Amino acid sequence: MTEIEWVSIPPGAVEMGSNNRSVLFGNLGPRHIFTINSPFEISKYPVESDLAREVLAQDEAHVASESEWERAMSIGAITGEIGTIEVLADSATNYWGKHCDGRPFIQENPIRTRRVRTWKKGRTKKSTRPIESIQDFPRRLVKRTSNYDDNVLSLPARADNRRIVFEEIVICTLIGIIPSFVWAHFNASQGYIAEGWLNLILGGVFMGLCTGIFWRPRTPTYLENDGMWKLE
Repeated sequence: MTEIEWVSIPPGAVEMGSNNRSVLFGNLGPRHIFTINSPFEISKYPVESDLAREVLAQDEAHVASESEWERAMSIGAITGEIGTIEVLADSATNYWGKHCDGRPFIQENPIRTRRVRTWKKGRTKKSTRPIESIQDFPRRLVKRTSNYDDNVLSLPARADNRRIVFEEIVICTLIGIIPSFVWAHFNASQGYIAEGWLNLILGGVFMGLCTGIFWRPRTPTYLENDGMWKLE
């Protein structure tokens, strides 16, 4: 394994995930903190697919999880050439139900996917791609020193849908429905509100929902506090 340059990563805690749920600017959420309690080694650079397959077949290393990647990135221990797309072990459309100890998070989905990182100038782009399209992409590899404990803090299994529905009702009312009626009061013909109130409501709801393309209230960040979650 002399072809791979390994760097040692100490234990530590890192925040990851997005608390922005807008369509254009959001990403996988919720935002949360995870803690890796044991040191590990990670490849400083993405490992080309052929060499990665050889190493993985010998059970000498594993594909890095998103959490391990984020921990290493947080201390500037890893890098990649601009344009490189590297594959991680996780397959997730969100982080609900995730164990927060650094292990890969695999969700069962009809379309098999993996999380990837694309190296760009001054930043990395996070995304999800189908497995079939990334078979020959480089992998980020790790060597772990311990196994995972099943008795570990996990994120809730699902989002607080009641809070989200309440937010959407408030947004649609304040940004869509009320302005629609105000506009009709000052600009529409006499009797339009009485006859077209349903259209005003539906139009207001549509307008309110469309704002979700650009903006939504930020979701809470999950912070660990004495073995429980504290929302911030």
